[in-house]
Amino acid sequence: MNSITKILRRSRRYNFSPSSFGAVSKLELSSGDKGSAFKVSGLIYNNRAQGLIRSYSVKDVFSRFISINKLSSIADTNDNGDEDEREQGLSEAELGNDVTEGVEDDSLFGSELGGDVDASEDDLEMEVKHSKEGEPKKKRAQSELYESIVTYKSVRHVLDAWVKEGKDLSQAEVSLAINNLRKRRSYAMCLQMWEWLRANTQFEFTEANYASQLDLVSKVHGLQKAEMFLKDIPESFRGEVVYRTLLANCVLKRHVKKAEDLFNKMRELKFPTSVFACNQLLLLYGKHDRKKISDVLLLMERENIKPTRGTYQFLINSKGLAGDITGMEKLVETMKEEGIELDPEIRATLARCYIRAGLKERAEEVMKEIEGEGLNQTPWVCRSLLPLYADIGDKENVRRLCRFAEQTLRYDNCIAAIKAWGKLKEIEEAEAVFERLVKKYKIFPMLPYFALMEIYTENKMLAKGKDLVKRVANRGIKIGPSTWHALVKLYTKAGEVGKAELILNKATKDNKMRPLFISYMVILEEYARRGDVHNTEKVFLRMKSAGYSAQLMQYETVLLAYLNSKTPAYGMDERLKADNLFPNKTLAVKLAQVDPFRKTPVSVLLDE
Repeated sequence: MNSITKILRRSRRYNFSPSSFGAVSKLELSSGDKGSAFKVSGLIYNNRAQGLIRSYSVKDVFSRFISINKLSSIADTNDNGDEDEREQGLSEAELGNDVTEGVEDDSLFGSELGGDVDASEDDLEMEVKHSKEGEPKKKRAQSELYESIVTYKSVRHVLDAWVKEGKDLSQAEVSLAINNLRKRRSYAMCLQMWEWLRANTQFEFTEANYASQLDLVSKVHGLQKAEMFLKDIPESFRGEVVYRTLLANCVLKRHVKKAEDLFNKMRELKFPTSVFACNQLLLLYGKHDRKKISDVLLLMERENIKPTRGTYQFLINSKGLAGDITGMEKLVETMKEEGIELDPEIRATLARCYIRAGLKERAEEVMKEIEGEGLNQTPWVCRSLLPLYADIGDKENVRRLCRFAEQTLRYDNCIAAIKAWGKLKEIEEAEAVFERLVKKYKIFPMLPYFALMEIYTENKMLAKGKDLVKRVANRGIKIGPSTWHALVKLYTKAGEVGKAELILNKATKDNKMRPLFISYMVILEEYARRGDVHNTEKVFLRMKSAGYSAQLMQYETVLLAYLNSKTPAYGMDERLKADNLFPNKTLAVKLAQVDPFRKTPVSVLLDE
C-alpha cells in the first residue's frame, strides 16, 4: 500500500473527506482526461473564493515581511486561529521541490526557496548559518557587481559603467548579484537589472532567468503584469519552470481561479504533474476550501506522485488546526513508515498543535525532543523553541534560551527571542535583545526592527514606535513601503486611523514606490468597522488609482461599512460586473443585506 493510499484511507476516517459540491460550484477530478486534472464550471467556491476580509486583518502583519516569505509563501487561512499558523510562516519551499530544481546556472530563488532570509546588509557579517536540517551554510558569496549596485543605489549607472569598462556580464556574475539583491528584498532593483540586460546586451537568457524575471514582475507589479510577461517570453523558454513559478505566485496572491486555470493549462501542455504543483494546490485549498484537499491527494495517488516531507508537514498542520489530534498522530505514523525523518521543524508543528489543543504536557514532551542532547549541538532549534515556550507562558525556559541566544547573537535566534518576549508582554527584555543586536551589527538590523515594531504596535505604544522609525531614518536607511506599513498599523491600532491614512497619502505622493496592498486594507477595514462609508469608499478608490485591481475582499469590506452604518448600498451589482467580479456566497449574503430594494416581510404586507 503506497503512502498516498494510507493517507487517503486515514483522511476518510479523520475528516479529510472528498469534496461534495453543488451543481453551480464544482471542482472534479477528471478520471479519463489526463490532460486536465481538474474541471471547473461556474463559480468555483461556495463561500471562500479569493479569501475573506479576515485574510487581511493582519493579526501578525509583520510576519509577511520578517518570516521566511518564499517565492510561494503560504496564504493566510480563513479559519479560526489562523494567526497561529500564519505566525509560523510555513513555507511552500518545504512543500515541494525548488522552482529551479535541476537548474545549475541560476540560483536566483535562494531566499524564496529554503535559504535563510537575509533582509539587510548587516547579515554580511553573520557567522556561518545553518539550514533547517542543521547543515552548515556558507556566508553570502561576494559579488563585485552586487556590491557596486548597493553602493551606488543605481542599477543603470552601474551596468552602463560595467560594460564601458569591458567587464564580463557572465551568467554566474549576474545570477550571484541578483540572488544577493533578492536576499535584501531589493526586488525592484533585480527587475531593473533583468530589463537592462534584455535591452542592452547579448546576454543569453535561460528559462530560469525568465522565471526569475516573471517572479519579480509579479512581486513588483502584480499578477496581471506577470501573466502578460509570460506571453512575451520566447516560446522555446516557456517551459515548466516558468509556469510553476507563476503558479506559485498565484498561490502567494491567494488567487484561486488563476491558480486552478494555470494548473489546468500546465496539464494541457503535457507538463508532468510534479509534487511541487500538487503541494501548491494543497496550500491553496488549505486556506480556501479544506474539503478539496482529498481531491489533490487522489490526484497524487492516481499519478503515483510520492508525497514529500513538506506534504506531510502541511497535512499534519492542517489536522492540528482542525483539532483532529488523533488524525494528526496517524499521519505521523504514516510518515515514519515511509522512512521520513521526524525533524525539529515537524516536531515544532506538532508542539504548536498540541498547545492549540490544550495538551500542554504532550507539547512539552515534544519540545524536549526538539532540544535533544543540547543546544550546543543544534543551536538553530532555539528559534523554534522560543515561541513555543512563550505560547505556554514558560518565562523560565524563555529566559534560559535567550541567555543561550545571547552568547553567540545568532540573528535568527535573537529575532525569535524578541518575538517571544513580546508574546509574554516583557517589552524591556525584547528591547534589550534588540539593542545587543544593534551594537553587534554595524548596519541597522531590519528584521529585528520589524519584530520590535510589531510589539509596540500590539501594545499601542505609539511614542516608542515613532522613535524606532526615527532611528531607522537617522541611520540613513531609506524608508519604504514596509516601514510605511509599520506606521500605518501603529497609528491604526492606536485609534488614529486618520493619521495612518495621512501617512500613506504622503508616502504615495512623495515617493515613486506605491504602498503595499495590505497597508490600504488595514485602513479600509478600520473605516468599515466604524461604519464610515465615506472614508471607506475613498480608500477603495485610492487603491484602484494606485494600480490595485478590485478584489472580492475589498468589496466585502466596503459592504461591511454599509452594514455597520445601516445604510443601503446602491449599484453594487453593477460595480462588481464592471470589475469583472462575481460574488461568492459570503458576498452575496452581504449584498442582499444592503440592497435598498430588498423586501422585508412587513414591506410585502404593506405593498398595495
